[in-house]
Amino acid sequence: MNDGSVAPPALDPPSVEVVTDALRTVIDPELGSDVVSLGMIPSVDVSDDGVVTVGVKLTIGGCPMRAEIKRSIEERISVHPGVTSVKIDWGEMTPQERTAAMSTARWNARERAPETAIGERCRVVAIASGKGGVGKSSVTVNLAAGLAASGLTVGVLDADIWGFSVPRLLGVDQPLSAAEVNGRPQITPNRLTVGKGVIEVVSTGFLVEESTALMWRGLMLTKAVEQFLRDVAWGDLDYLLIDMPPGTGDVQMGLARLLPRTSLVVVTTPALAAQRVAQRAADMAQRSFLPVIGVIENMAGFVCRHGELHEVFGSGGGAALAAAVGAPLLGSVPIEADLAAGGDAGRPVILEGEGPAAAALRSIVDRLIEVVPVTPSTDGIDMAGCSARLLAAVESALADADAEPTA
Repeated sequence: MNDGSVAPPALDPPSVEVVTDALRTVIDPELGSDVVSLGMIPSVDVSDDGVVTVGVKLTIGGCPMRAEIKRSIEERISVHPGVTSVKIDWGEMTPQERTAAMSTARWNARERAPETAIGERCRVVAIASGKGGVGKSSVTVNLAAGLAASGLTVGVLDADIWGFSVPRLLGVDQPLSAAEVNGRPQITPNRLTVGKGVIEVVSTGFLVEESTALMWRGLMLTKAVEQFLRDVAWGDLDYLLIDMPPGTGDVQMGLARLLPRTSLVVVTTPALAAQRVAQRAADMAQRSFLPVIGVIENMAGFVCRHGELHEVFGSGGGAALAAAVGAPLLGSVPIEADLAAGGDAGRPVILEGEGPAAAALRSIVDRLIEVVPVTPSTDGIDMAGCSARLLAAVESALADADAEPTA
């Protein structure tokens, strides 16, 4: 067992900078980042006789990873021939230091995002809520149908693994299939033609009966979402809409790591209590460096046949949430029987509906395209005038000129 002691120094002791650089290779097992960037090393002292003393602040005093961090620090430093022993002064982070460390860890995880099957030009929008029952899935499906009806290719990822409802809302019940793509098996999403566009959809609802309960723990939920992002043969998508589970749990944190370019739309109801809960979803996004691009207020009153608005669930929740998170209110969707009937029948009301809910959803689709405009595809486009191509041509010509023999 390594007790930190080594042979007498054969060289001068290392500098503080050398020790600090060595500590950058020590990774906190839980946070996944090095202890220096996390702010866990407040001090390093090197004595003339080769004794290195390292101050280490743990996120909590009883951190279960303490022994592993100690071993890793001793291993990294004691290999230097100028070090005689390694000592560690333990401490505990303040709440402010702990918050900063977590923020750094999330940022580093974002920068190391794994590769997915989602194309670079695809605009990824997660539809989130603080609690269930606010109509988030219905909003997701209608937005997808509205975008597709305008001629776009839209992916829908049902990340609400336990509470999947997208298959019924879109009227799709065929199981997923798999095919070999580029030498490896990939899941083929179900495809629907909507107007001039296409919806590609994946959900655990295509894997089990609608009445079957999926009793999966958090790690399995995150792995399922990861597989949907990496092992599905998504086409050339203009948008990917992700129907998120309610709350701020494993799936939300996993998505922030897997797809850091995701933008968030938060769905709430007019009630003040729902708005306060929804604000937590926005806070989670901002802590994970995901931009909140808008708020949608659902169930924003009932319009009777005489044209009068009855605010069944109160009023002002959407506007209050938008102001609190610094994002625009994309629109308010009223309560309407046709909206629920369309969901039960698998025909999104935005496609054929004539009432105020359909009109509000179409307006939200237009706003969404304004806030996150589609990135044009370069397929079939002559890129000869592209500045990058021109620069490459100039560099090639200069290289050819340099290679020509001089007279």
